[in-house]
Amino acid sequence: MRRWKIAVLVSGAIAISYLDRQTLPVAVHAIGHDIPLSNEQFSSLQSAFLLSYALMYAGGGRLTDILGTRRGFILIMLFWSLACASHAAAISFSMLIASRFLLGAGEGGGFPAATRVVAEWFPATERATAMGIINAGTALGAIAAPPLIAVTVSYLGWRWIFLITGAVGLFWTITWMFSYKAPDLNSQLFDDAAEGLPGEPQEPPVTARWIDLLRIRESWGLVSAKFLSDAAWYFYLFWLPKYLFDARGFDIKKVGTFAWIPPAAAGIGCLLGGWFSSYLVRRRFPVGTARKAALGVSAAVMPCIVLVPHVAVSWAIALFSVAYFGQQSWSTLVMVLPTDLFPNSVVGSIAGLIGFGGATGGIVFGQLVGYLLDRGLGYGLVFAVAGSLHVIAFLVILFAIPAFQAKDVMRKLSQAAA
Repeated sequence: MRRWKIAVLVSGAIAISYLDRQTLPVAVHAIGHDIPLSNEQFSSLQSAFLLSYALMYAGGGRLTDILGTRRGFILIMLFWSLACASHAAAISFSMLIASRFLLGAGEGGGFPAATRVVAEWFPATERATAMGIINAGTALGAIAAPPLIAVTVSYLGWRWIFLITGAVGLFWTITWMFSYKAPDLNSQLFDDAAEGLPGEPQEPPVTARWIDLLRIRESWGLVSAKFLSDAAWYFYLFWLPKYLFDARGFDIKKVGTFAWIPPAAAGIGCLLGGWFSSYLVRRRFPVGTARKAALGVSAAVMPCIVLVPHVAVSWAIALFSVAYFGQQSWSTLVMVLPTDLFPNSVVGSIAGLIGFGGATGGIVFGQLVGYLLDRGLGYGLVFAVAGSLHVIAFLVILFAIPAFQAKDVMRKLSQAAA
């Protein structure tokens, strides 16, 4: 049971990260009274976050491989909590963009560290479920953000929300310091987790550089798929509040009332996607078949988002909810694939490279969105492109990983590192 408590604790960290990154998108209108922002400037703020997030996602994976999960997570969480609080001091666009850059640099290490927790504590039959619990933190943070930010902005002003969310992150860090130990560092913890851990062969340690990882097709397939799917995800995540403000005439109170609904659907997607894949594995389906089946179902619902500009606002919220559900089911599964295919000694590094690809996709598509909207081309074209990206990403995975053969990946890594 201890391993599931650890999964819930890590889910809390991911929830805080999504709460932190949603503060600016939800509070953007209130911030705009003090620091006016165009669509392209708003895109630039998100790109600054995603640029450092991408670099640290790769670097954070390597950092946690070197420092270990416990110490790596402490350093990462301290940094991003202080970076979040720094937004409160901003008095210009340049100060805001600097704070966003620092926040991305801190948060970039979160998911690689979470992936290492899954690799350390959970067997293949439970990894998708565990990652689903952890990834559900994205929904919890995004659910809490609109109402919490709306109330705080209404009564205290926008600067306070950054101070409050930064303090929450510092509290989690203290909890983590006294709660987490890797199972091989403490025999009591190892015995508690042991019923799910043995029975899997212990692979010999493999040392691989990033260049070694990028020499094999499976790595490129996962990085490319994440580039495509996260391009759409970061658009939904960062632009949903602004879309409701600009295209649907919402104020901060209406955003606080309705913008939590799609993230709630995302939380269900995290849990059901991971559960469905794990269920298929327990039913003796091959791991590769189980993962691909769940990925395919997740990708299949995403094109519905193209209808958003053409329906009433209640239906638009419903369609966003379906897309959030599919995306986070997808994301849970994509992030568990490295634990299926790669040895534990490089899981943090490959997860970092995959996240780098996703954040880079968010930068490219986010800048394109700002450019198109400021030139009057509207949301219709943007939603049409976003709705196709997960389907293309699924086809990339089918091509790049025709069969799940961890031993084959191990052989390729050994050859690349030789």
